[in-house]
Amino acid sequence: MAAIEIGFLIFDQIKKSSKKTWSFRRLIVNLGQAVLFALMLLLPGIDTSFRFTGLIILLVIRLVFAGVSVLINKNKTVAKKLSGKIASLILSILLIAGAMLPSFIFTDYAGLPVHGPYGVKQSSAILVDKNRIEEFESDGSYREVPVYFFYPENASEGDRFPLVVFSHGAFGYYESNASTYLELASQGYVVVSLDHPYHSFFTKDTNGKTITVDPDFINSVMNANGDAAEEMISEESAKWMKLRVDDMNFVLDELKKGADENDLDAYWFANESLKKDSLEALGLIDTDKIGVMGHSMGGATAVEIGLERDDIDAVIDIDGTMLGSIKGAKDGKYIIEDVEYHVPLFELKNEESYYELNEIEKMDYPYPNFVIRDNADVYYGTYFEGSLHMDYTDLPLFSPFLAKILGSGNVDNAYMMDRVNSLAVSFFDCYLKGEGQFSVNESYPGVR
Repeated sequence: MAAIEIGFLIFDQIKKSSKKTWSFRRLIVNLGQAVLFALMLLLPGIDTSFRFTGLIILLVIRLVFAGVSVLINKNKTVAKKLSGKIASLILSILLIAGAMLPSFIFTDYAGLPVHGPYGVKQSSAILVDKNRIEEFESDGSYREVPVYFFYPENASEGDRFPLVVFSHGAFGYYESNASTYLELASQGYVVVSLDHPYHSFFTKDTNGKTITVDPDFINSVMNANGDAAEEMISEESAKWMKLRVDDMNFVLDELKKGADENDLDAYWFANESLKKDSLEALGLIDTDKIGVMGHSMGGATAVEIGLERDDIDAVIDIDGTMLGSIKGAKDGKYIIEDVEYHVPLFELKNEESYYELNEIEKMDYPYPNFVIRDNADVYYGTYFEGSLHMDYTDLPLFSPFLAKILGSGNVDNAYMMDRVNSLAVSFFDCYLKGEGQFSVNESYPGVR
């Protein structure tokens, strides 16, 4: 498209056109670009999704303006100035480049193939916790927690499946590990991923308002990841964990109640269609078999839930520092709660973190993951070679550009997430379904 713009300028300058002629040729060029994009839709990776919506809108607007320009200049025979043509060229290229920016930032990722015998249905609702006031608002409104169901389709009458609840990382999003939910659901699990409003990158409330991540939360997490003292980190992390643990406890209680009573009480907010689907999902849950998992801060939340509740049967921590065990700091060192951990725990680390923590452990530095690991009745740990933090999510598949900024290593992300999902299924199969024996290698290759 840039080449067309440059070619148009050169051609029109050679022909020394009038404003009337220039406007007509401008219309032909804009129409040609629209036709070009229509033809490009036949190619893989180009579509009418949000990645190209801006470009489609721009092409339509430029056609309209070019048509209006033809009408305005139909009687003008004076020559179009070169400075005006150059300005038009520069503006056109900038507008096209800006409109196409999403297509360079995001891929046409449509999910990984699932391997289970079930199709997957989805539903959603917002749970309103009338026992908590939203601390991020000043209007006295209640805390709202959106939940998203991924569950087996075409289950047989009377089938019941284990429940797995997922918590996203800081500035994350409920779909951060959608490939994991879909794989688990296809293998016979009811998966519920929740958003933590104001910790989530964005979500919506019951009024349809978009809730974005809280700036103060962003700053506190960034400071904690920098050179902040242990005292500051322990104080801030206690606030983060309380909010998230309260969210997950509330969601788990409501899911169990809804499944046992086959009813949505006053805490549930959804339209009639989603309520029907949510009830269908709740009706498939075996409340005696519950697993929790999460990525990053969500992994820390899952670990803490496994410590606090007696109805959790398995926990997966995906590259998360187990912040709930930090009870303070003194003299530049964490004070770690030394308690037994009775729920089977599976921890995945990124390679960089794995080697850093090995060095930290040699220094006899108190670190929460070490304490939980050593006090766990059943513990498994592994890492993927070449991985960084965001490689344990679907983000590198959806936006390699953003993933690199946030921390993505040299791995084949589709291959790695497929292996991660397979390990999650095997772990939960063992400890929720009682099927097979679970074991892990010390590490796995991040590429084929």
